[in-house]
Amino acid sequence: MSAIADKIKGNWNQIKGKVKAKYGELTDDDLAYVEGKEEELLGRIQERTGKAKSEIKDFIDSL
Repeated sequence: MSAIADKIKGNWNQIKGKVKAKYGELTDDDLAYVEGKEEELLGRIQERTGKAKSEIKDFIDSL
């Protein structure tokens, strides 16, 4: 499991609010997390925001 997946799995409820604040266009459905589907979650965020996955991962990693 990647470091980002570990971070998401362990702290998603706390991280979710910060991600939503930075990317205001995201909905609760966009941020729905299912364990083991971290890449899918990142893909949804990427699709809605138009940001690169690496940028999203870096932001989450910085939290």
